[in-house]
Amino acid sequence: MTPNTAPEIEAVRRKAAGSSFYAAMRLMPKAEREGMFAIYAFCRAVDDIADDGIGTREERHAALDAWREDLARLCAGGAPGHAAFLAETVARYRLRLKDFLAVIDGMDMDVEADIVAPDLARLDLYCDRVASAVGRLSIKVFGMDEEPGFLLAHHLGRALQLTNILRDLDEDAAVHRLYLPREYLVAADVEAYEPAAALANQAVDKACRDVAKLAHSHYEEAARILRAKPKGNLRAPRLMGAVYAEILRKMEAQGWAPPRHRARIPKTQLAMIVLKSGLHA
Repeated sequence: MTPNTAPEIEAVRRKAAGSSFYAAMRLMPKAEREGMFAIYAFCRAVDDIADDGIGTREERHAALDAWREDLARLCAGGAPGHAAFLAETVARYRLRLKDFLAVIDGMDMDVEADIVAPDLARLDLYCDRVASAVGRLSIKVFGMDEEPGFLLAHHLGRALQLTNILRDLDEDAAVHRLYLPREYLVAADVEAYEPAAALANQAVDKACRDVAKLAHSHYEEAARILRAKPKGNLRAPRLMGAVYAEILRKMEAQGWAPPRHRARIPKTQLAMIVLKSGLHA
């Protein structure tokens, strides 16, 4: 398989350089790496529609609908439109249309209305769509069987997304979003759900720690699946889990009470995690 040089994929390859995602991709054979970059390019394209703020909500919803139509045509053997760069990857790994559509449905949740203090059920649905559905696409590229693969996607996807939510609190609040679950805010006695007000409350730290506990439970389940050594190239999911779990631990150490500082992993530490993950089959 020759490297995919579609401009969509080249753009995300350049943007990802130096990231933990790029490090994970470097652990994969070339064909699988190109497949993952194609999936990532799709995710970036639909995420940009939801998050770039260009156009009205109706226009962004229409743009996501156009992606649904292009993907349906692609999977039916028709003209794929904007999804053309996915054709080789979809065919090679037999990726499922419903998983692509689930990702778009997750982006549409952000387009429909700003998500502010959702209940746990809605938060879990959101995580399933924007993260675990990506995992369900990815496990096909990793060469995993569906039963352990989809279970890994369920737990690792949620763990990674919950970690992202905790890391991006202030960035999300700037666009009037707050993904912390309402039940945890109530338990922490955070009564104002308006994002800026909630995050200015020192008690938000407790709600965040409850989210962190939920994330840890998913990391533990993902690790259990990986320890069983199911079929497939598991270096990339193992690395992503290790990197994001470390980010979560750093956030827990510094806390989420204001003022917050974005947790980062030094390059030397990232290199050690990459090395350790690369030693495992």
